[in-house]
Amino acid sequence: MAEKFNRATFTRSFLRHITRIKAPDEMLAQASEQGLEKTLGVWDLIILGVGAIIGSGIFAVVGIAAAGSADGSSLGAGPALMVSMIIAAVACIFSALCYSEFATMIPVAGGAYTYTFATLGEFAAWMVGWVLMLEYAIGFIAVACAWSNHFTQFMTGFDKVLPSWLCHPPVWLTNDVFTVTKLVGNNPDIHVPTILGMPVCINLPAILIVLLMTAILVRGTKDSAKMAGLMVFIKLAVIALFILVGAFYVKPDNWTPFAPNGAAGIFAGAFLIFFAYIGFDALATAAEECKNPQKDLPIGIIGSLLVTTIVYVLVALILTGMQDTSAAVSLDFLKAPMAYCMTAVKQNWAAGLISVGSLAGLTSVLLVLEMAATRILFAMSRDHFISKRFQRLHPKFKTPALLTWTVGILAVVGILTLNLDVAAELCNYGTFTSFIIVCIAVLILRHTDPNRPRPFRVPWSPVVPTLGIICCGGLMVYKSLEAGSSAMLFPVWLGVGAVIYLLYGFIKNRNNENEVHKQLVHGSVGTESK
Repeated sequence: MAEKFNRATFTRSFLRHITRIKAPDEMLAQASEQGLEKTLGVWDLIILGVGAIIGSGIFAVVGIAAAGSADGSSLGAGPALMVSMIIAAVACIFSALCYSEFATMIPVAGGAYTYTFATLGEFAAWMVGWVLMLEYAIGFIAVACAWSNHFTQFMTGFDKVLPSWLCHPPVWLTNDVFTVTKLVGNNPDIHVPTILGMPVCINLPAILIVLLMTAILVRGTKDSAKMAGLMVFIKLAVIALFILVGAFYVKPDNWTPFAPNGAAGIFAGAFLIFFAYIGFDALATAAEECKNPQKDLPIGIIGSLLVTTIVYVLVALILTGMQDTSAAVSLDFLKAPMAYCMTAVKQNWAAGLISVGSLAGLTSVLLVLEMAATRILFAMSRDHFISKRFQRLHPKFKTPALLTWTVGILAVVGILTLNLDVAAELCNYGTFTSFIIVCIAVLILRHTDPNRPRPFRVPWSPVVPTLGIICCGGLMVYKSLEAGSSAMLFPVWLGVGAVIYLLYGFIKNRNNENEVHKQLVHGSVGTESK
């Protein structure tokens, strides 16, 4: 019979409760009883993975990684950028292998949150879920705002075709209040409406794209994968266009010196490019919706990393061959390097198509990030951390519609209120933390449950998980030393999550256990009376 808890209190066997582990068999049973519809095949997973990874990183960050930042705070790798990309990919592979082992062993929604619950217990699982919300939900908001910036820039190219108000909308309709405040400080002539002295700023393109992505996700993961597939095709076609056209304008002299800033520049480039690979972990959150997770998930996770690595190295080869990155470069190159290089060789038509590709890339990233956020919250709802109402599936599409719309609406609120410069930096810490936890969890479960069937096993364990911990931990420390104020905000975020757990999650779980106890007692009494 289940244990009875007289009241939900912190003092009664507190340590035992917060380290309570949820058995993988229990997770699998819950998923089979009330799980999401299985619609994803191996190609869907690869498309979603490539869709999540190839985004603003390859269209923007690659320029800074190659030539260094404008303020000199980050060194450039120069033509050795391709080496930086391989180093970043190897660092990701260690974590990707660990994700693959868990995803095939416990193919249920939740990703790193679920794996933590199976190894480190309730409190650690809550904290990882809280950190993943930082990574996915805030990352989703930041990418939506980046999409808005690219869309606004793209529309300026239709100045002679479309009305001026559409090609050059007012800044208060396309930016958040923090950005508008900076713009007004530099140009007092900018008009911003106010209500009761407060500026009115609505990033309308970002809000509209969030609502559109939410509506697509509600219709089902399969439809979302089709949408992502279209976006992936467009951006890969655009990148292929850049490689094929740019190859005719490569100057081999630009490849010397190969590493103008030596090893320091190569590792600085690897650090920046690492974030261009983030997104493969989102596939693990969709494990419950895979038709054959034991076979397809490792192929999807590792395959998407290999595809993107090849694409990134080819782009780096052409980009550094077209532009001398050992000397000072234009700010336009740092903002949009591929489009800049095409414009520099008078191929404006190709630069325009690259802008389309950047929009497609960001759109596919939005789809996968919002899907990942909803799947993690869906798993947390199963575990009574949030309301069970969020487990309800749409009667027709079999998706968590209420939860998806909730994430979408909260994203709109975030677009209107968050300082995205700081929020985006915090996402990096969430990513590193989740990667490290998954590597640790693999080592723990190998020790606590060595006989559990593992359709995919991390090779050379414990070496590979340990290398994953070292790589991600080292980059996290490096980021902490460079990031300034955001490095202090991450512990604050963790502290807020711990307080919410103590005042809400812990008590809610204990109350749920009391309800289970009552049901078992009443059931046994009814049986005895008969």
